[in-house]
Amino acid sequence: MGMFDKRLGVDLGTVNVLIYENEQIVLQEPTLVALTVEDERIVEIGQPAREMLGRVDDEDIQVIRPLQNGVIADYEVTEAMLRHFFGKVAGRVRLFKPTVMISVPFGVTSVEKRAVHEAALQAGAREAFLIWEPLAAAIGAGLPVGTPAGDMVVNIGGGITEAAVLTMNNIVRAESGRVGGLRLDDAIISYVRRKYNLTVGQPTAESVKIQIGAAVTMPEEMSMEVQGRDNVSGLPRTITLTTGEVVEAMQEPLGDIADVLRAVLSTTPPELASDIIDRGIVLTGGGALLRGVETYLTRETGVPVYRADNAMIAVAVGAGRALNDPALMRRIVQV
Repeated sequence: MGMFDKRLGVDLGTVNVLIYENEQIVLQEPTLVALTVEDERIVEIGQPAREMLGRVDDEDIQVIRPLQNGVIADYEVTEAMLRHFFGKVAGRVRLFKPTVMISVPFGVTSVEKRAVHEAALQAGAREAFLIWEPLAAAIGAGLPVGTPAGDMVVNIGGGITEAAVLTMNNIVRAESGRVGGLRLDDAIISYVRRKYNLTVGQPTAESVKIQIGAAVTMPEEMSMEVQGRDNVSGLPRTITLTTGEVVEAMQEPLGDIADVLRAVLSTTPPELASDIIDRGIVLTGGGALLRGVETYLTRETGVPVYRADNAMIAVAVGAGRALNDPALMRRIVQV
């Protein structure tokens, strides 16, 4: 490996892009791009685009997510976004193009895989490899994926939840559901509209989820003030939401997440299933940070569920580490 050889692990998520290099996260930005409506010119990318969310005139500037459910929905915008992020990490004047390992959801089509691969190369990568997201998450969480024993990992992302059973650097069983952090936000928005006749935006709902949200009733009830637009008068109004209300609001999408785990467990070979009962299920992804989510999923599946120490960054870390592991490089996704 040359002195100037940049090797990057990339978690290309629906909500956030994380880039890992040399044992650290060197970039974490929202997967958002602001475009002019008239000529689709890019105005802002990442955090500056997030700050415009819900605050700009929709007829003038649109803030879009170029990835939906973990796959590319807008190829050209994704390519421009990756070029911008690679530029931030590798410097604008790049004498040496980076080698990148990018995560893709398990089970995506060959067309979707090729789109990610091409976008990375067009954005300035010298070489681009792909790794299944659950495998990257397991490696990043420190699971011994190269051993014959079975491990199970669940990655709750922004747009998609994936559960997989792994052994010998291989995914034996996997399921995914189009449910994640954004669906939890939507559930909060719907609940507030239904109960209080108040409209709140996605950034507000996300803030509620992070600050007082939980998957199960907590011993300590928290509350926060929420501002929105009254649906009857059209005027701004403030309400107070409690943790108990947020728990109630999110029950349906949480049930869908539990269904993904059950679907994998129900088809896992008996020997591996017994390993999983002994070792437990490891949670990664931003959704793993929700209070009490491991308690909720333990209750729903009957199998102990634990949150990885570095849940939020596990996929990016795993992708980066896989680049330096010859045994794993043989197992990665071929385009």
